[in-house]
Amino acid sequence: MNKLIVRLGAVLLSLLCVQVNAASPPDGKAIYDRTCVACHGTGATGAPKLGDAAAWAPRIKAGSKALVASAIKGKGVMPAKGGNASLSNAEVQAAVNYIVSQSGSGAKSAEAAAPAAAGAPAVVAAVGGDANGKTVYDSTCGACHATGAAGAPKLGDAAAWAPRIKAGQAAMVANATKGKGAMPAKGGNAKLTDAEMQSAVKYIVSQSGSGTKNAEAAAPSAPAAPAVVAAAGGDANGKAVYDSTCGACHATGAAGAPKLGDAAAWAPRIKAGQAAMVANATKGKGAMPAKGGNAKLTDAEMQSAVKYIVSQSGSGAKSVEAAAPPADASTKIAAAAPVAAPAEAPPAAAAPAGPPTVAAAGGVNTFNRLMQPAAKRNLPPAEDGIHDPANDGTLSLQPPLAAFGALTKSNDGNRVDWVKSLNENKINPRFDRIDPNAKPMVMDMNIVREVKGSMPDVVYPHKEHTQWLDCSNCHPAIFIPQKGANQISMAAILLGQKCGVCHGKVAFPVSDCRRCHSKTKTPVVKAAAKP
Repeated sequence: MNKLIVRLGAVLLSLLCVQVNAASPPDGKAIYDRTCVACHGTGATGAPKLGDAAAWAPRIKAGSKALVASAIKGKGVMPAKGGNASLSNAEVQAAVNYIVSQSGSGAKSAEAAAPAAAGAPAVVAAVGGDANGKTVYDSTCGACHATGAAGAPKLGDAAAWAPRIKAGQAAMVANATKGKGAMPAKGGNAKLTDAEMQSAVKYIVSQSGSGTKNAEAAAPSAPAAPAVVAAAGGDANGKAVYDSTCGACHATGAAGAPKLGDAAAWAPRIKAGQAAMVANATKGKGAMPAKGGNAKLTDAEMQSAVKYIVSQSGSGAKSVEAAAPPADASTKIAAAAPVAAPAEAPPAAAAPAGPPTVAAAGGVNTFNRLMQPAAKRNLPPAEDGIHDPANDGTLSLQPPLAAFGALTKSNDGNRVDWVKSLNENKINPRFDRIDPNAKPMVMDMNIVREVKGSMPDVVYPHKEHTQWLDCSNCHPAIFIPQKGANQISMAAILLGQKCGVCHGKVAFPVSDCRRCHSKTKTPVVKAAAKP
């Protein structure tokens, strides 16, 4: 009998071992493709590219444990777990292992793998720079100067940098240190020393002087647009307009925009006729600003862009769903989805009467239009029109009147001054849905938006927003991060667009002009008339 028990135990143990061994380990490549590739596949924000041995060498030398820790907790501009809080530590480790396997000593550095740029001199040492300049650039400056965000001149674009270089490095260092235009002091990284700023400027000059090519000249010419454009009545200009303006949303699906080539999504729009499409694109509709946020475009250019989109998204194109392989049911969803205005959609059947639903991001801002009486402020979460009344978790939330009692008071909205409460350490925002120790990437940078007339200019403080929210909540779905690309009006805000996506719903309503219009204009003193 004892032998039988032992044998049965051995069989069960062996089955257990088989079951454990059968569990497949996390797929590092799949995780990389889903989460990490956005930055490490492109070099965005100065991230080291997959396969660049030189860039990864010091990181790999520090050890796998340090790499995994940085990936899990976040480092510099890289958010914790690459911004995908649903990943387990084991999955992050698998992604790191994959990156190391593709970027170790066997891989070529980006510089070694690419042919040397024509005339690109090894100027860094010659002008007195050092390797630290590239490090500072990669960690701080590259976020804008590698992408052209906010109108920043791109690294290597000799034409864009020529007038700046001509003004002298002393002036460039002063601007970089003190800030200028949309560029914050020290690129938003106050910890940088003056010497590090000087090194970064020297590195930029070495890569962007007369020996480098103009960005447009250096880029190979884009392949000719398909002949179908001409057949649809468009011209080659349509693709150029699409690439420079429309693609920001229609290539990615940002803000719910229908993607180029998705026939199913474009079918009802194309059916309505190109005249209606051109009118919507020119005047703006829903989350889409007038002329895609580029007011310089002519009506003819808008028409060309629409014709190009139709030529690529008509009945001959596949729908995104049909073209893409079915998603794996086990695929995890990123925790932090950007707040975006809803896309244009066909009318839906009327919903049955019931409790209030979650406020639509792009709907009319009734909180601003009809200021709530005291009895209707700070309602229980299930009745406030913001939280989902059908979610059991809503019922477990603390009632606002009980939660807000000790917070700093305000005369606006729900009568709480959230920024002061945060600065006075009365509240501690949780930055990640899963990880309670995740820290935000706070950007201390003010953007001043000049307005006409005597009304004070608008000051947009990034710090007060990024203390609560990740950048992806606003960019690029609500605001295109480029100077002059956003058309903002009080009418749009009161209709729940732009700033009104949040303000008036979950942030203070637009009831006091001075909250935003806070930079007083300097009065122009007229010279006394001669007698």
